[in-house]
Amino acid sequence: MTGGRDRFCGDAQVLHQRAVRIPLPDADAERAFHENAVTLAEAEERRASLLADPDVPLSVAFETSFEHAAQIIERQLQDIAGEDYEDVAMAYYRDERDDRVAEITAYFVEGLWRIQQSATVTELLYVPLILRYPDSFVVNVRFADDYTTPKSIHYESPEHAAEELADEYAETYYEESQYSQRRAAERVRDGAALIREEFPDPDETSFAERKYGGIVMAGGRRGSVFTTMTERVEPDPDRFSNSIEKPALVEAGPEAERTERELRLEDGLVH
Repeated sequence: MTGGRDRFCGDAQVLHQRAVRIPLPDADAERAFHENAVTLAEAEERRASLLADPDVPLSVAFETSFEHAAQIIERQLQDIAGEDYEDVAMAYYRDERDDRVAEITAYFVEGLWRIQQSATVTELLYVPLILRYPDSFVVNVRFADDYTTPKSIHYESPEHAAEELADEYAETYYEESQYSQRRAAERVRDGAALIREEFPDPDETSFAERKYGGIVMAGGRRGSVFTTMTERVEPDPDRFSNSIEKPALVEAGPEAERTERELRLEDGLVH
């Protein structure tokens, strides 16, 4: 980490093959975790509605998901480091702090910065992994120099097309683009339902039903082609042998390695 910077510019190494583990010690913590999951699911449902609406520019739907992802990370930052989390992260980047809180804050601030970039930068794939264990959950913020995965669905945006088509082709292209957006909307709705299923309400489910859960998501674009996916991930029950009392940085873990192979991200991860 190099010192002397006056502002964060998105070049921290702290994301690479790392994740944040956050304890779930009581009912209030479980409810807060569920609230974040609901926020994410509702954002996906909103995005699906926007995608299916032919009068809404696709860029609005695309940026909506990143805005809500940023809100969730900002909430985690405030819980861990307080309202002045940016100052805490900068202290870490300038080598003025190297404690646990500063390192975790730097992790999330780096993730937040890259999420904001992903909303407008082409070929920067956002691939978060969220895992629930009996006594904690893990957030793995990842990005890849790509725009899709083998499991992603593609959809087209006429407003981002590089060339203006002749009238006889433009109408067909527009209709096909609308069809691809409706198909994507269905997949996004399915993804929202999966999020709710994997991270259910602690007040309405037994501990046995909710102690494990996991999802991986991916969203990106290349030119006029946008992509999205949400898949279930099976948490490794043997991953952690000890409980924690405070948030901690941990290795990315076997689930991250597995999803990187399945989604073919190994050579494209940004770090």
